[in-house]
Amino acid sequence: MSSRHYIDDFMRGRIIGKIEEGRKITDVAREFDIAHSVVSRLWKSFKTTGMYSRWHERGRIRSTTPAEDRYIVLSAKRNRRTTAQQVANQFLAASGKQISRKTVARRLRGGGLYALRPVVCVPLTRQHRTACLQWCREHHNWTEQDWAFVLFSDESRFSLSSDCRRQLIWRRSGTAYHPENN
Repeated sequence: MSSRHYIDDFMRGRIIGKIEEGRKITDVAREFDIAHSVVSRLWKSFKTTGMYSRWHERGRIRSTTPAEDRYIVLSAKRNRRTTAQQVANQFLAASGKQISRKTVARRLRGGGLYALRPVVCVPLTRQHRTACLQWCREHHNWTEQDWAFVLFSDESRFSLSSDCRRQLIWRRSGTAYHPENN
């Protein structure tokens, strides 16, 4: 006997054909070097269903069509700051079909859009760069004691609750600095 391997539909058809010719299951199993139980189950399945190909589970039927999926992605791209629930409500108004926010999020992920934070950066003008350079030149000779009294702070937010209410946008990965994502 050989080790486990997949039996394709062509091979299944040949096995069923041999059994229909009147050959015994044991002889067919030996000829194809397949376990007797596999050939027996295949024959039993063929007698009950009339089909020799494997039936694959297809899962749940999708609630949206590909065209509706494109509409969902397009509506999120038009207004990147909308939430998945707002997109679902827009879809309901447009098509009359109710879908969940989870479905919207899945369709947007399928379209390559993810709910990510927008990058907020202040564009540096010539005046900003000149002021920074001047400040650096004024303080280049400070000692360690002078710097001990300076407190540097950034604009990081800290939240003790789980919901920080930070605004997210729908964008592709790696496009944080593109102008449409600001």
